[in-house]
Amino acid sequence: MLVVTFIYGLMLDADHYVFVYVFPLTAILGAFSVYLLTRIHFPEEEPQTHRKTVIQSVLQSGRNMYQILKQNVPYRHFEAGFMLYGFAFMFTTPILFIYFYEELNLNYSSVAFYRNAYNIIAIILLPFFGKLMGRIDPRKFGMLTYGSLGLYIFFLGLTSYFPYYTDFMNIRLYYSLIAYVVFHGVFAAAMVLLWNIGSSYFCKPDEAGTYQSLHLSLVGSRALIAPLFGIFFYELFGFTATFGLSIVFVIFAIYIMYWSYRREECTCDDEKNDKSQNPNKSQDTKL
Repeated sequence: MLVVTFIYGLMLDADHYVFVYVFPLTAILGAFSVYLLTRIHFPEEEPQTHRKTVIQSVLQSGRNMYQILKQNVPYRHFEAGFMLYGFAFMFTTPILFIYFYEELNLNYSSVAFYRNAYNIIAIILLPFFGKLMGRIDPRKFGMLTYGSLGLYIFFLGLTSYFPYYTDFMNIRLYYSLIAYVVFHGVFAAAMVLLWNIGSSYFCKPDEAGTYQSLHLSLVGSRALIAPLFGIFFYELFGFTATFGLSIVFVIFAIYIMYWSYRREECTCDDEKNDKSQNPNKSQDTKL
């Protein structure tokens, strides 16, 4: 990915319309990857005696999702924070490259350089973050993830007010974007873990697929409106206001994660104190 991103940036600088050749090639490779996936063998399950229609399956899935969010309160808080983070992220994503071009006057090679730089940082950090996430609550890990998102948006917007740079080998290196790259790398490493396996913390191992499906459904629902709203807000108020609104959503997402974690921690402390003062209470309850 790093090599292709760099080469593609050079190609676009040489010919802005080279994508008319690259996109069809990408589509062919994508179709071939699907074919390769179909060649993977797996143990087949016993056929079900009762088959549901597509509509029945969708309705049942919707009822299951509702019950999960209703009954599993910590998971509901986790997804609420994720929704707010998602709005912040998707507000800025569609205008990011507009900002690079119109505000910072970056060429394709420079954009490829910044993308590769933060991905390299993410690759380096992933093993450490994997160990960290295995030791702490995902809501605490979420605070780290969302915080890095807010900081990279902040330093990105700061470049408009601190537009100092140096040119090096056809790459324009803004000084404030160095901090953007660092925090974007932290965000990329943390989010790939939180996004893919964070929801499994709140369920039994055999329920992980259901919980992740619910997580992806919520991702899709916000993706229907958040990018369009981000572009609409940018066209009305400009880059700074859009970045500022995204940071506000990040702050709310961090607060929900902190509040949910502290709420559960206080509840556990109260239960421990109650058991220490009434050691026979748990036995009586079981009887």
